[in-house]
Amino acid sequence: MALSQLEIGKVGVVSTLDLPDDVQHHLMHMGFVPEARVIALRRAPAGDPTVYAIDGLEIALRRDTACSIHIRRASDDLEGQP
Repeated sequence: MALSQLEIGKVGVVSTLDLPDDVQHHLMHMGFVPEARVIALRRAPAGDPTVYAIDGLEIALRRDTACSIHIRRASDDLEGQP
Protein backbone atom coordinates (compact mmCIF):
# COMPACT_ATOMS: atom_id res chain seq x y z
CA MET A 1 0.00 0.00 0.00
CA ALA A 2 1.06 3.61 -0.43
CA LEU A 3 2.11 5.75 2.52
CA SER A 4 -0.64 8.19 1.53
CA GLN A 5 -3.21 5.50 2.44
CA LEU A 6 -1.98 5.12 6.03
CA GLU A 7 -4.64 6.26 8.48
CA ILE A 8 -3.82 8.91 11.07
CA GLY A 9 -2.41 7.29 14.21
CA LYS A 10 -1.48 4.06 12.43
CA VAL A 11 1.99 2.64 11.91
CA GLY A 12 3.49 1.33 8.70
CA VAL A 13 6.82 -0.14 7.71
CA VAL A 14 8.63 1.29 4.69
CA SER A 15 9.08 -1.22 1.86
CA THR A 16 10.28 0.72 -1.19
CA LEU A 17 10.53 4.24 -2.58
CA ASP A 18 9.61 4.84 -6.21
CA LEU A 19 10.84 8.42 -6.59
CA PRO A 20 13.41 10.34 -8.63
CA ASP A 21 16.92 9.64 -7.34
CA ASP A 22 17.48 13.08 -5.81
CA VAL A 23 14.18 12.99 -3.89
CA GLN A 24 14.69 9.36 -2.87
CA HIS A 25 18.20 10.03 -1.52
CA HIS A 26 16.96 13.08 0.40
CA LEU A 27 14.15 11.11 2.05
CA MET A 28 16.44 8.17 2.78
CA HIS A 29 18.80 10.50 4.65
CA MET A 30 15.82 11.55 6.77
CA GLY A 31 15.02 7.95 7.67
CA PHE A 32 12.74 6.69 4.89
CA VAL A 33 14.65 3.44 4.43
CA PRO A 34 13.35 -0.12 4.10
CA GLU A 35 12.05 -1.56 7.38
CA ALA A 36 11.78 1.86 9.07
CA ARG A 37 8.56 2.41 11.05
CA VAL A 38 6.51 5.46 10.12
CA ILE A 39 3.37 6.84 11.76
CA ALA A 40 0.85 9.20 10.20
CA LEU A 41 0.43 12.04 12.72
CA ARG A 42 -1.94 14.59 11.17
CA ARG A 43 -3.22 16.04 7.94
CA ALA A 44 -3.54 19.68 6.96
CA PRO A 45 -7.12 21.01 7.07
CA ALA A 46 -7.38 20.76 3.28
CA GLY A 47 -6.11 17.14 3.45
CA ASP A 48 -2.64 17.75 2.03
CA PRO A 49 0.17 17.59 3.16
CA THR A 50 0.29 14.93 5.87
CA VAL A 51 2.78 14.97 8.74
CA TYR A 52 4.59 11.69 9.41
CA ALA A 53 6.98 10.70 12.21
CA ILE A 54 10.00 8.60 11.27
CA ASP A 55 13.31 8.05 13.05
CA GLY A 56 12.60 10.81 15.59
CA LEU A 57 11.70 13.38 12.93
CA GLU A 58 8.38 14.88 11.88
CA ILE A 59 8.13 15.56 8.17
CA ALA A 60 5.26 16.86 6.04
CA LEU A 61 4.90 15.15 2.68
CA ARG A 62 2.57 16.01 -0.16
CA ARG A 63 0.20 13.30 -1.28
CA ASP A 64 1.98 12.84 -4.63
CA THR A 65 5.25 12.07 -2.82
CA ALA A 66 3.59 9.82 -0.22
CA CYS A 67 1.89 7.88 -3.04
CA SER A 68 5.35 6.84 -4.25
CA ILE A 69 6.48 5.46 -0.89
CA HIS A 70 5.33 1.87 -0.45
CA ILE A 71 4.67 0.48 3.01
CA ARG A 72 3.09 -2.47 4.73
CA ARG A 73 0.97 -2.23 7.84
CA ALA A 74 2.91 -2.82 11.05
CA SER A 75 1.78 -5.60 13.36
CA ASP A 76 -0.59 -4.51 16.12
CA ASP A 77 2.13 -4.70 18.80
CA LEU A 78 3.92 -1.79 17.10
CA GLU A 79 0.92 0.59 17.03
CA GLY A 80 1.73 3.93 18.60
CA GLN A 81 5.50 3.53 18.33
CA PRO A 82 6.98 5.76 15.60
